[in-house]
Amino acid sequence: MSRDKNVFVCQDCGSNSSKWLGRCPDCGAWNSFVEQRVEKSSLRTQTAFSNASPPQFLHAVPLEDLERRSTGLQELDRVLGGGQVPGAAILLGGEPGIGKSTLLLQTAHHLSLNSRVLYVTGEESAAQVAMRAQRLGVARSPLRVLAENHLEALEVLLQAERPDLLLVDSIQTLYTDSLQSAPGSVAQVRECAARLVRFAKASATTLWLVGHVTKEGAIAGPRVLEHMVDTVLYFEGEAGSPYRIVRAIKNRFGAANELGVFEMQEAGLKEVANPSQLFLSQHEKPVSGSVVLATQEGTRPLLVEVQALVTPSPLANPRRVAIGLDPNRLSLLLAILHRHGDTQFFDQDVFVNIAGGIRVNEPAADLAVALALLSSFRNKALTGRRVVFGELGLAGEVRPVADAQGRIREAVKLGFTGAIMPRSDQLPAPDNFRITAALRLGDAMDAAF
Repeated sequence: MSRDKNVFVCQDCGSNSSKWLGRCPDCGAWNSFVEQRVEKSSLRTQTAFSNASPPQFLHAVPLEDLERRSTGLQELDRVLGGGQVPGAAILLGGEPGIGKSTLLLQTAHHLSLNSRVLYVTGEESAAQVAMRAQRLGVARSPLRVLAENHLEALEVLLQAERPDLLLVDSIQTLYTDSLQSAPGSVAQVRECAARLVRFAKASATTLWLVGHVTKEGAIAGPRVLEHMVDTVLYFEGEAGSPYRIVRAIKNRFGAANELGVFEMQEAGLKEVANPSQLFLSQHEKPVSGSVVLATQEGTRPLLVEVQALVTPSPLANPRRVAIGLDPNRLSLLLAILHRHGDTQFFDQDVFVNIAGGIRVNEPAADLAVALALLSSFRNKALTGRRVVFGELGLAGEVRPVADAQGRIREAVKLGFTGAIMPRSDQLPAPDNFRITAALRLGDAMDAAF
């Protein structure tokens, strides 16, 4: 015997309440509670532990080698940690129109040549998917397409077909009859994703879920899906730019914060073999406020350009703008420069930008940002063709960072002739490459100008 129960669910954070509330006590959102009917079955309590497996000693658990399958795109394989794993649940998030469906269709085409692949679309018809495939040049692919958004109907088909790869575009369009809420609600997204993940684990089917990013930056709601899947990928891109970045936020089968770069063309996404060249501006001569940073994204060293502009401010509270960089980190660096660099920015507007639309989160960018600010403030370019990296401490010291050797190799490959870096990371310099080691901020300032 089953009975229904009405609950109120916050559409921002997913918390439940037995009555309607104007403001969510968990996330603080206003007017976010929506009434939903949940079907509760008495059979669930009878069978909850009937199939439970006995516990095992940790040393007795058999270890299995991960069998990875290439997606056909080396950049995507890099982000996934070497390829996709059978039974893995992968969530691909991004803003509408960024190219998620294009990436999935190209991946599905390659894998369908040797595997059984099912592409489930709830947003488009099968004819629309076929038109995109024709534009991408994969119309003759042995890929099977299903236009369906009813979860129960999809589960019946999956039990019969047992595909090797299942792609669902998108999870917001699926709904189940066990819930009365509309498709895309927190409850529907959570229930549909949980059942598909259980099927993937039981059948060793690789599952790809597409989730749109909300205005708050969460995928398909307030991180409801990110805790349920094995891998979370963000698909990013600047407005008006043809370049796209796939970033791994979570990965149980590889390194997190790995990055892959693509270029959107008429025939689909094309891999960018050397992304460092993409993020570097080609100045005819050195310019003030520009410093090349040797950063690290996952296991990949990457050269990006840090641009700074410091100009006198007519405002009582000067502006502080950081694009591609944490604004709090910028405030900290300005304080360090004031105390240990003998430079005052209290009457200056400060703007910092990481060129190319990439976002840098690691502390190794501190020294490059500080020297870019000083370069703009003094209207004096850095001497020589050099890269910069290093973390700045509050006492003005330059702290070491990880994988200095890999950053130097990337700089040598792109024709740079020197580096300003922490002194404790002294390494044998390659031929025709000069390493300037700095112990404190003043040492780096003397070497740069």
